[in-house]
Amino acid sequence: MGGGGGGGDGDPEFQIAPMIDVLLVLLIFFMSITSSQVSKVEKMPLPIAPNALKKDQMRNEAIVNVRWDLKTEKASYVLDGREYKELKLLAPQLKLMKAINDRTPAKGPNPKYRLVIRGDRDTHALVINRVMDIAGQAGIEDIAFGVYNKEGDGN
Repeated sequence: MGGGGGGGDGDPEFQIAPMIDVLLVLLIFFMSITSSQVSKVEKMPLPIAPNALKKDQMRNEAIVNVRWDLKTEKASYVLDGREYKELKLLAPQLKLMKAINDRTPAKGPNPKYRLVIRGDRDTHALVINRVMDIAGQAGIEDIAFGVYNKEGDGN
């Protein structure tokens, strides 16, 4: 019974083909994860907060984009690529997402589920406050806000 890996005498041969296969699989995996995260974040004029801190990436989170229409003076909400015209329709989805996280929490130092609110600069504070209320109703205690550190970061 012979094992694989070259002849009986001499050094075993280094097989590079399996390593390339593994490397390509990892590359595809990381590209798909990155593209799904980028699709949650849409381009909009966010508020400026010069003292803002970067968020830790080792957490499960939902991202709510709050768009403000200057003509109609109404907000629309986008969660996971789906647009919600009314805020009350967003609550059950956030509750479901938090329940899924509670069953399989993140492995990082803080396993709490986080909601990131990205409201454009023209959005009224009352609208953001209502999103925070909906998050509280869904049981989400940790809320962060999407902002730019300086003017011109993403306009």
